[in-house]
Amino acid sequence: MTGDRPLIDWAWIADHLDDIVLRTVQHLWLATVAVVAGFIIAMALALLVRRSRVTYGPITAVAGILYTIPALALFAVLVPITGLSLLTAEIPLTIYTLLILIRSNVAGLDSVPADVLEAAQGMGLSGSQQLRRVELPLAVPLIVAGIRLAAVSTIGLVMILSLIGDEFGGLGLFIKEGIQTFFATKIYVGAVLSVTLAFAVDFLFVRLQRSLTPWIDARRVGA
Repeated sequence: MTGDRPLIDWAWIADHLDDIVLRTVQHLWLATVAVVAGFIIAMALALLVRRSRVTYGPITAVAGILYTIPALALFAVLVPITGLSLLTAEIPLTIYTLLILIRSNVAGLDSVPADVLEAAQGMGLSGSQQLRRVELPLAVPLIVAGIRLAAVSTIGLVMILSLIGDEFGGLGLFIKEGIQTFFATKIYVGAVLSVTLAFAVDFLFVRLQRSLTPWIDARRVGA
């Protein structure tokens, strides 16, 4: 009990299911936009590294520096420039995915055996055909592993947006409001749902990876 309130007020939860669903969807949407944008940028940079290996060091160095910037500081810098807008939320969230996704994308492309690439070239495949039909399918395990990590970490970072403003929505608002009003139920709802969301997304990516790479499970069974 906290004062006259139970630790978990199930009646409040039942009365606010619409709000809970809305903020969960908002949370997932904010994370999804950042991961998709980060993946597009990271894949473009990975393809650049594939063409010119000397760019890998500088690219990862810049991404690493950006990754070390505290989230609240980055949000605070952007607010005077872009206001309390979706752009203010997505720029930092996207930036924090880049280092993870660049490394996983490059590692995935590097994992393709040289003899497979030679065979593809021998079959007369163009560069784009080789990438689409040979390299990317074989790079899927490491690429998806990077997306999984980026997605889970981004779901956690979205919680910070509630400290910047209520306009962004998301599950962090429950925790913020719960602390402000000393209402533990809101805190638990926000925390439990964010953790559940992270586990659910991770599980879905594991299933996606297995469905896209059935030969890996077949190889394990054969072993």
